[in-house]
Amino acid sequence: MDVLEYGYVSLNKKNEELCGDKVEMIPSPQGGATLVLADGLGSGVKANILSTLTSKILCTMAAAHVPLEECIDTVAGSLPVCKQRGVAYSTFSLLTLASDGSGYLAEFDNPPAILLRGGKWVPLERAERIFGGKKLYVSKIELRRGDVVLMMSDGVVHAGVGETLNFGWDIKEIREFAEIQYDPALSARTMASIMANACYELYGHRPGDDTTVLAVKYRAPLTVNMMIGPPSNAERDGAVVKEFMAQEGKRVVCGGTSSQVVARELRTSVTTSFDYIDKDVPPIGYIDGIDLTCEGVLTLKKLLVYADKYVSVSDPDVKLFKGRDGASLLAKLLLVDASEVNLFVGRGVNLAHEGLGIDNKTKLDSVVKLINILKSLNKKVEIKYY
Repeated sequence: MDVLEYGYVSLNKKNEELCGDKVEMIPSPQGGATLVLADGLGSGVKANILSTLTSKILCTMAAAHVPLEECIDTVAGSLPVCKQRGVAYSTFSLLTLASDGSGYLAEFDNPPAILLRGGKWVPLERAERIFGGKKLYVSKIELRRGDVVLMMSDGVVHAGVGETLNFGWDIKEIREFAEIQYDPALSARTMASIMANACYELYGHRPGDDTTVLAVKYRAPLTVNMMIGPPSNAERDGAVVKEFMAQEGKRVVCGGTSSQVVARELRTSVTTSFDYIDKDVPPIGYIDGIDLTCEGVLTLKKLLVYADKYVSVSDPDVKLFKGRDGASLLAKLLLVDASEVNLFVGRGVNLAHEGLGIDNKTKLDSVVKLINILKSLNKKVEIKYY
């Protein structure tokens, strides 16, 4: 079954420490998800409180399948009233999806969401509804493989007002830009970063409003199996490699000793590249039947640097991995391509690390950080220690 992936980028209004936009996401055990992008009235602390309450309440209730009208009534009765304006106000986009890509989108005063299918905009049928005195637009959603839904706060359409553009970026231009930037290989998080980065540039790197882009993609699943380090008991080498090779999906071997173990058990050899594409990352190797063979601790260290940047929701840089070094290739496989990751972690002592200040704890700490990052990306992670 296809899987849902999602990611967002939020840019704070210039000179504000807190963002007035808030994204809340709750995955369901069955593979679906409920997502809310809320935009609080004004900016700064007040807007942050309004959007946080709105997104949290809406997402929690909608994920529990509470009727939409009841969700809206609860939000309206929960928001604190702004003393200056005398209103409690937060716009929102609510998307709830089952594992088969079906669901609904409810929008209140946010710019209309964009559905891309095959890289082209597909208009959504937006039915006007009145809930709790508020006018909402509700759309039925039936996602197909490769579809991308882009939701945004009004900071996106305001981008460039009075600076690079006279009247901002209208929704038609935003749709056309999204169509141009679309690539089936891009992750939801990367697509969100591309759109947010364009806004950042239009604002001249000083956003005039809180700006958020949330992307949701319905995509084919991919399992990546990764072996890190040799087993603690060398007598288990054969059994571990056999189990590792029996897994469906792509295979990665991380570590020099691990590579030698796998090559020996497969009755082949490791061919090592001598190209130092990145001075901080040792060259990759090649083993027949293995999709990526790379060095261990140093490559993992650089991977985590890439991963921290990739998962940052406040970094406006476009999140792509085009490098051919081991860490970039590994980042693309694990952070972008994979929907499920199986880790085979060996506890064996690597004699090559003696005197280098690298021990098993260093490796295992890196593995734990990697697992937490993968889980934060809503990827299914299984780990086995040997």
